[in-house]
Amino acid sequence: MTMVLLTALGVGGATIIGAVIGFIFKNISHKFSDIVLSFAAGVMLCAAILGLIVPSYEYGTKYGVPIALLLTVGGIFVGAVALNLIDKLVPHLHKLAGADLEEHRSNQKLSKVLLFVTAIAIHNLPEGIAAGVSFGSGNEAEALVIAGGIALQNIPEGMVIIGPMLASGVSKKRTFALASVTGLIEVVGTLIGYFAVSIAEAVLPFALAFAGGTMLYVISDEMIPETHAHGEQRGATYALLVGFCIMLISDILLG
Repeated sequence: MTMVLLTALGVGGATIIGAVIGFIFKNISHKFSDIVLSFAAGVMLCAAILGLIVPSYEYGTKYGVPIALLLTVGGIFVGAVALNLIDKLVPHLHKLAGADLEEHRSNQKLSKVLLFVTAIAIHNLPEGIAAGVSFGSGNEAEALVIAGGIALQNIPEGMVIIGPMLASGVSKKRTFALASVTGLIEVVGTLIGYFAVSIAEAVLPFALAFAGGTMLYVISDEMIPETHAHGEQRGATYALLVGFCIMLISDILLG
């Protein structure tokens, strides 16, 4: 349990670390952020496949191959669809941000920035659940690798949300508070995932696949399009491959 708590704090704390870096370096270039985010996407892609989806099938085989395949494939799609539905319910956070919209001409810009921050926050919940669920498999080394990949992704996320919020009129204190909340949500998600699987081990195959599906959705729907939108797609592609291979090597050596 101690390891789970430390991992939860580490995964959530990575966003806060990224936010601190974002305050120090407010004008982070698209090239740098795209490369870092693509690297993280590669790490998460490998972690989702080898650390969540493959184990989902392996644990499900005790119920028979057809059931194992159904649980794994079904879990992947349910996870992706769940995150898709959550995306459509993203609320506006003008009041939470505490910004007086009448004092700013770019209301639409502020709205988009806050919706982006909200999207990161709601994505962090299933990512945290993925980290927590991975501990339910009993393979701590694998779970730590998955959590490390998620934490690595959280650092650039924390970095890139600072500048836009400050530019949109959100105060420094509220900017840091909102960034910290996105990290704390991941801590909560990690604990939810761990306890859910610990209480009902029978749901482990489906839960692993569900977590893998949410990660695949985030990578395909959010991370890759973002890193290919600023003319740095070639470097971003190679960064993704490097991240994937490093995670692959780590998984083999630690597995």
